[in-house]
Amino acid sequence: MELIDSYGRRINYLRLSVTDRCNLRCSYCMPAEGIPKLQHGEMLSYEDLYRVACESVALGIEKIRVTGGEPLVRKGLVQFIGRLADIPGLKELVLTTNGLLLGELAIPLRQAGAQRLNISLDSLKPETFARITRGGDLRKVVDGIAAAEEAGFPPVKINMVVMKGINDDELLDFAALTIHKPYTVRFIEYMPTLRDKGWNSQCMAGSEILERIGRHYPLLPLVGNEMAGPSRNFKIRGSAGAIGIITPISGHFCDSCNRIRVTASGLLRGCLFADNGVDLKPLLHGADNGPLRETLRRIVTGKPGRHHLAEDETAHGSVAMSQIGG
Repeated sequence: MELIDSYGRRINYLRLSVTDRCNLRCSYCMPAEGIPKLQHGEMLSYEDLYRVACESVALGIEKIRVTGGEPLVRKGLVQFIGRLADIPGLKELVLTTNGLLLGELAIPLRQAGAQRLNISLDSLKPETFARITRGGDLRKVVDGIAAAEEAGFPPVKINMVVMKGINDDELLDFAALTIHKPYTVRFIEYMPTLRDKGWNSQCMAGSEILERIGRHYPLLPLVGNEMAGPSRNFKIRGSAGAIGIITPISGHFCDSCNRIRVTASGLLRGCLFADNGVDLKPLLHGADNGPLRETLRRIVTGKPGRHHLAEDETAHGSVAMSQIGG
């Protein structure tokens, strides 16, 4: 079975947020004061999340990415990953994390069935990392990446949000990580989700990122696979790994978008920047999965052709990425 939206896109990827909580306060993700936390009863239980995952896979979802907030802060996650890994028909089970807790959880996650990890890492300089994350310890992330390697995970993907004047001086340092290690480093354009004053000054277009790296390293284009997401991938000649460019602002990847997402509070969204979502909680009270499946189909059919995040500043309020699963 396949899920096809009204634009002919095959939707086979679900981003499943298990919590809105995080042990960092990254400047582009949430306000300095944090966000009002969901109460326990406002979050979907693991049983409900599992039910949504099962029905999604039955309809044609082949890849699930577990996200947050920071997913590793929710108790019981390892056991939940184990249940997801056993869903018949699920081809990829991956997880995005900031890496702070990987030192102790990498082996259990791998044993439970997580197949790959994406690590959010925006600076290789301890001071800059602490400033962006408002207090994070870079050493713990580095140790977490090492723990993931020791646990037998495939080479990690490292996601760097590029912010002009803040961490763009590290572009070559991040690119160089791929020369001797088989990492994939993905450079992501800064998205003005919080509508901070002067956000435009922090934005660097993907074309400029690519041009700056290309001045120092010869880049070869790579072909992505169907479930790889929106990254345009390249390889430094002779390198062990790869780099990717993700351009949500300067170069819409919406034409190839293959995902839907469910927030920790149970909102089903067809787009990260949709103005609203469908609350799944009422559909999970009964035993009949028919309404849930119909709602999943409907959100796919109604999936917008593209977002307009940078085009109409009045149309969107600020959005804390941790609340919608980034």
